[in-house]
Amino acid sequence: MTSPFRTDLPEPYRPTLMARHHAVVANHPWASQAAFQILEAGGNAVDAGVAGGLALNVIESDMCHFLGVAPTMLYMAKSGEVVSAVGPGPWPEKATLDYFWDKHGGIVPRGILHSVVPSAPDTWITLLERYGTMSFGEVAQAAIRFARDGFPMFFLRRDRTIEMFESGLHYACPTTDAVFAPGGRVPPIGEVYKQTAQASMLQYIVDQETAAAKHGRAAGLRAARDAVYKGDVARALVRLQDELGGLMTMKDLASYEGELETPIRGRFGDWDMYVSGPWGQGPMVLEALNLLKRFDLKSMGHNSAAYIHVLTEAMKLAASDREHYFGDPRFEDVPLNVLLSDAYTETRSRQIEMDKAWPELPTPGPVPGRSPKPWAADPSAKIGPPTKRQREPAAAETSYICVVDKNGNAFSSTPSDAGVMGPVVPELGLPCCAWGSRAYTGRDHPARLGPFRRPRMAANPQLAIIPGRAVMPFGSPGSEVLGQAQIQTFLNTVVFGMEPQLAVEKPRFASYSWPGSMLPHGYHPGRLQLEGLIDKGVAAELARLGHKIDWWPDRRWRAGSVGMIHSDLKGGILYAGADHRRTAYAIGW
Repeated sequence: MTSPFRTDLPEPYRPTLMARHHAVVANHPWASQAAFQILEAGGNAVDAGVAGGLALNVIESDMCHFLGVAPTMLYMAKSGEVVSAVGPGPWPEKATLDYFWDKHGGIVPRGILHSVVPSAPDTWITLLERYGTMSFGEVAQAAIRFARDGFPMFFLRRDRTIEMFESGLHYACPTTDAVFAPGGRVPPIGEVYKQTAQASMLQYIVDQETAAAKHGRAAGLRAARDAVYKGDVARALVRLQDELGGLMTMKDLASYEGELETPIRGRFGDWDMYVSGPWGQGPMVLEALNLLKRFDLKSMGHNSAAYIHVLTEAMKLAASDREHYFGDPRFEDVPLNVLLSDAYTETRSRQIEMDKAWPELPTPGPVPGRSPKPWAADPSAKIGPPTKRQREPAAAETSYICVVDKNGNAFSSTPSDAGVMGPVVPELGLPCCAWGSRAYTGRDHPARLGPFRRPRMAANPQLAIIPGRAVMPFGSPGSEVLGQAQIQTFLNTVVFGMEPQLAVEKPRFASYSWPGSMLPHGYHPGRLQLEGLIDKGVAAELARLGHKIDWWPDRRWRAGSVGMIHSDLKGGILYAGADHRRTAYAIGW
């Protein structure tokens, strides 16, 4: 069998990794190696994905950490099942709108009051229990080693941490500084950086599992989970909550159970597209793809002015619908049956004008029985404008890992939550999950905070499948950019025939013309970021259409870091691409 991709295109900077048995793409090579070692030891895609995710929780604890979030999607080849692990944990029971209005005038102050129940530990352990084959102790070995023995500080982590400190996103707290800037400075490049408190926490969880494992693997994994939500980890989290005036209690933690759900499914060409529920950005991405099906993208030409314009306008329309309709589906009736329908898409697509850009957030689409109010900044956005250094909207970022194993199982995960954004619990070396930084306090906002409600997130790990022919997990960090990066990379592959590595390397663009997920919900009407290699004549034409052009340098890390594995079921070859904008790497055999 020959390659399913075009072979007449320029070679990428890095070669597309090709493998016959299994492959991994993670946002750092050490995490890729950790996952690959599990595959080589006989573990499946879930075992390897969790091992790589835990490694990212240490290596990139500035961007994603163990007490954060880990939205994940799985494809199990034998059964054909596709399952999604819900990303965000809920607000504490005491987190009411009245509390934040009475005490803080509708503001959600940075720090301890951003705390929500951590969901990542539950996600990792539940997926291991139901779909994996190994113990938590086995898959956590690499993460513990990285935390205990340390690793050389690398450019991107150093620079990102410094940027967080200087941009105002960092939560100034002595215990946080002690972890991320030991001795009063961010460790320089090449210095061995250790996180011993994290290592001790992870080892404690492993020890609890080992003690209970005499009753079986499931009992051991349940004990590992209880160590976080009912044991010493929970007690340490609540102790700091009590000291700093937080709202989290032992009851909030002990009563938490994460959810596995059937993902939202759509279609683009021959591909079945699987995305997160409306607690994430998934249906927004799917709506944009539905709109784009109405246009002949290939004839426009890759990264032409017409192509960039129509993708940007489709994202704006979908983003407006997210802003007006998306929230926690346990509390909100999110009208996905309308928003993703053919009739709605046909009507909405007519609002894309090829000779003019929407200058700001478009009006939401019509939904029977709904009368959304005109957009206005949420009261929670009054936290203040970006600092002078912040030319781009606030973004605490994320990480990504995907795996395909020898049996065809696929794993796609977007672990997130910046460790520098909350007061660190000294015994744990990490803060409580600060996903409350995505708060809304408007009483009619669909993603408003409230007891047990889950904050809305941008993260959206994806899977694309052609039954019997191909399986493709892919995803990216990047807050509001990640969905745009994923769509562009996917279209590079399925419309323009690019192999995965070339697809992830092509120059990108990103609109910021809608309110961001993260406080203060930064909104930059009309702004369109272009990477440096995009043609200047194309930029001029986009400006003529009404886009406010701002340039990124080439390979800007804010433009996302897409990982993609294309499993060609007919040819038996895995093709993997890892973004060169950050530290992503592909490994396979």
